[in-house]
Amino acid sequence: MRAHQIMARHVITVGTEASILDAAKLMMDHHISGLPVVDAAGRLVGILSESDFLRRSEIGTQRRRGRWFQFLLGSGYAAADFVHERGRKVGEIMSSDPVTVTEETPLPDLVDLMEKRGVKRLPVMRDGRLVGLVTRADLLRAVASVAHQIPDPTADDTHIHDRIVRALDGANWCPLGLQVSVRNGVVHLRGVIMDERARQGAIVAAENAAGVKEVHDHLCYVDTYSGFYIQSAEDERAAAAKAAKERAG
Repeated sequence: MRAHQIMARHVITVGTEASILDAAKLMMDHHISGLPVVDAAGRLVGILSESDFLRRSEIGTQRRRGRWFQFLLGSGYAAADFVHERGRKVGEIMSSDPVTVTEETPLPDLVDLMEKRGVKRLPVMRDGRLVGLVTRADLLRAVASVAHQIPDPTADDTHIHDRIVRALDGANWCPLGLQVSVRNGVVHLRGVIMDERARQGAIVAAENAAGVKEVHDHLCYVDTYSGFYIQSAEDERAAAAKAAKERAG
């Protein structure tokens, strides 16, 4: 998938000369957490986000840097902080030089940019013109759309078994002595794990196999130092229920 397949095409923007009060109201009215900022010619020049309202003199949250730290940073940083905390126009508090993408940018690249640059939205450009916006919410909707995919016609028990085994094969956390049994789409996992995180990894691998209806965890945890082992929570509950039934009967 690429940016043009998930981006919002109707993008609400704000001008550099707009007041921060008008911008804040615009964001609240439209239930959005950020706005692309454009100049008088309509060119993208920045991004205004909720984080730009965190350090504000109106609410007493401006930065408090020690004198020694201010000396090390230089007077320019103090002046920039002052403007950002007291500026009245969008152009004074926005984040400049926004990270942008094109319509053909693949989703993995979008995610990498968001993580590396610490941003939640990416303007989509075409020939220097803003044509869309991709946000983390758009990525969430892309994930949710997978639930509507057409079922795999080969998702019988044998195929399910093979897919789970292939998914776990070669992983350095794969349970020892892994046994995967499948009946009518219901999966049972057995084996030995040395780390509880491997349990969740194996369960997720099974859940991701097309056609799986349920996953039952019978993986046994073994402490490598003491040799002490613990049954899965599911098996412990089953054993407790069986014992209670025997006592009652």
